[in-house]
Amino acid sequence: MTGETARVRQMWHLLEPLHAVLYYAPAAFEEATALGYETEERWASYFAWRAAPLGAAGADEVVRTFHSFAPATVARYVPASWATAPPEAVLAARLRAVDRAYRALFGDRRVEGAGFAEAASLARRAAEAATPGVLGALGPANAALPWPDAPHLALWHAATVLREHRGDGHIAALGAAGLDPVESLVSFAAVGAARPEVFASRGWSEEEWGAARRRLQERGLLAADGTATEAGRELRAKVELRTDEEAAAPWRALGEEGRVRLAELLGEPWLETIGSGMLPGENTLGIGKV
Repeated sequence: MTGETARVRQMWHLLEPLHAVLYYAPAAFEEATALGYETEERWASYFAWRAAPLGAAGADEVVRTFHSFAPATVARYVPASWATAPPEAVLAARLRAVDRAYRALFGDRRVEGAGFAEAASLARRAAEAATPGVLGALGPANAALPWPDAPHLALWHAATVLREHRGDGHIAALGAAGLDPVESLVSFAAVGAARPEVFASRGWSEEEWGAARRRLQERGLLAADGTATEAGRELRAKVELRTDEEAAAPWRALGEEGRVRLAELLGEPWLETIGSGMLPGENTLGIGKV
């Protein structure tokens, strides 16, 4: 990893939790319930929150742009999500959810203060420099939405544009490595990004997971015990490096001084978000492990 790619990855690690409150905050589940979604488990609202920028997307489009979910899992929620609430209603509700979640986490005075305003300005400059990934789906779809006026919501929106821009590039990197969606997860678990059980949320059956393991073993990427071989670790390292390279343009545009200042401003909100216990300690993104 070069100095630049290390800095790009650091910014992802700082911004991802600020984005992810949408999927876990109590306020988000309350807003989803008000829209009519079942919230005993989080997936109905997750697919609605994340796919809404695409419009009334069908299952095939969500499978392609989300990449890691089994088609059968997606089909349980999409396109039924849009019969519960149209995308425009979901988009409005997710901003209400983030507003409430941020105020609960950080307090009214702080989200309306100078620190959040400065962070939002810097993050927006970076997000506006994001270029479409190869698939050009979730990153550009979020970038095309109107910017919220409130600084804390603009900060969340910038974090969302940047993480989905990174995700588009990650999908491209996985494709270049010859890894299909389930192979991507199996190979990621094999390098210790998370336990295999954590990836069960993506909905692949034991048979599909096992078949992917065998394919990767045939390629010399997995050992018999399911851990990555040296070649497997090398391939995943290349995927992560290319992902960082694909995500670098916004940070080059912001410049090193702006990036360092944004990192300083994000430090305390990041600690408070992680310390809240709201987010899972182990995740499918491998944050803190890759």
